[in-house]
Amino acid sequence: MSDFRKLGVWEKSHTLLLNVHGAAKTIRGADYMMLRNQMLRAAISIPTNLVEGVGQKTAREFARFIRISLNSANELEYHLLIARDFEVMHLEHYNTLTRETIEVRKMLHGLLRKVESRAKNDGKGKEPRS
Repeated sequence: MSDFRKLGVWEKSHTLLLNVHGAAKTIRGADYMMLRNQMLRAAISIPTNLVEGVGQKTAREFARFIRISLNSANELEYHLLIARDFEVMHLEHYNTLTRETIEVRKMLHGLLRKVESRAKNDGKGKEPRS
């Protein structure tokens, strides 16, 4: 696979990033600048690693980038929880973004299973056919 735009999970994670960006802009105060930055960095990392992963030569390498995206989704979910608990994010934003993050994470798990299965079937970890 070479066109990341064909991945449904990329599209969902890109939308999630845009939504996190919008919510992060509502978090005010210098004390929370690092939290805003970390939320955005985690959200940006999810689709970015998918983009980088589809360009890899083998399914095994692609799977590694999917795992990085998964880790970033986990990190984002925690940052959202912190924002909620610090009461600097509207509860509605928290609930919506958490649901979206969980959905993206489920999609990443499904893609990872598919890519790992193809890597095992190839025996050489060649890139999966799309």
